[in-house]
Amino acid sequence: MDKAAETGQVDLHAAKIKVFKLQDMVFHKITLLFALIVLAGLVGILASLAIEAMPAMKAFGLSFLWSNVWSVPDDEFGALIAIYGTLTTSVIALLIAVPVSFGIALFLTETCPAWLRRPLGTAIELLAGVPSIIYGIWGLFIFAPLFSEYVQPHLQTALGDVPVIGSWFAGPPIGVGILAAGIVLSLMVIPFVASVMRDVFETVPPVLKESAYGVGCTTWEVVWNIVLPYTRVGVIGGIMLGLGRALGETMAVTFVIGNANRITGSLFSPGNSIASVLANEFGEADPGLHISSLFALGLVLFVITFVVLALSRWLIHRGTAKQGK
Repeated sequence: MDKAAETGQVDLHAAKIKVFKLQDMVFHKITLLFALIVLAGLVGILASLAIEAMPAMKAFGLSFLWSNVWSVPDDEFGALIAIYGTLTTSVIALLIAVPVSFGIALFLTETCPAWLRRPLGTAIELLAGVPSIIYGIWGLFIFAPLFSEYVQPHLQTALGDVPVIGSWFAGPPIGVGILAAGIVLSLMVIPFVASVMRDVFETVPPVLKESAYGVGCTTWEVVWNIVLPYTRVGVIGGIMLGLGRALGETMAVTFVIGNANRITGSLFSPGNSIASVLANEFGEADPGLHISSLFALGLVLFVITFVVLALSRWLIHRGTAKQGK
């Protein structure tokens, strides 16, 4: 009787193991399917962009990338103006957003009073949820007039005669343009970068900071020598996340960049970005080279974003390897 009971328990245990193995296999296959769906979607987007852009690439070749002509009546299209606007506004946004985000994250994690930390952090996170068109409307009707009246004239007076960079601030102060778009973009990027930096700063073990304070380090020394080295990978990831957001932003940039197909070298002058060109022209584009060129612009933006993400992964991997050493 005991042997029969023992045999029954063994069989029951074996049956449970088979069920667990089946559950693990089903779970693995389902998660693999989800991952393959994402990969298939990515490949499908890339393939569709490449197919639709093929007529333009055949007509203009690689010169499409460095041609600064965008003329719909003449069926002459080049991506240089849009690439220049996209990269310039994104760089301006990062130059403003990264220091500000670092300061916000540092304040929230190191010096902010406990009673203010949660509401201030929540407010910053809520800014990330504001629709981009709201930033665009605010930028066009509120920021641009104030910028043209109170900021651009002073920038021209202070920096207009400086060698090399003086030409960046030439031209009439009309409010909209490359610089205005970069500043509005920075306001959109700050919540993302600041939230990531704050979260990674909070992962630093308190014992490390307390030890540094114990030997007489200042707050800045603790941040520079303890917090930043420990969170280097996360900080790089947050910055690249902000750059990705800036590169692909559409509506806010469309409102304030000026939508002019030219490159003058002045940050005050109107320009265009890849996203703004697509938003303005795709709905009215005629079949043929025009719409194919718009697809080619989308493909270029896809490649730029992919390169940025690949660079961020390389930097993160390099930082992780250094930490291991």
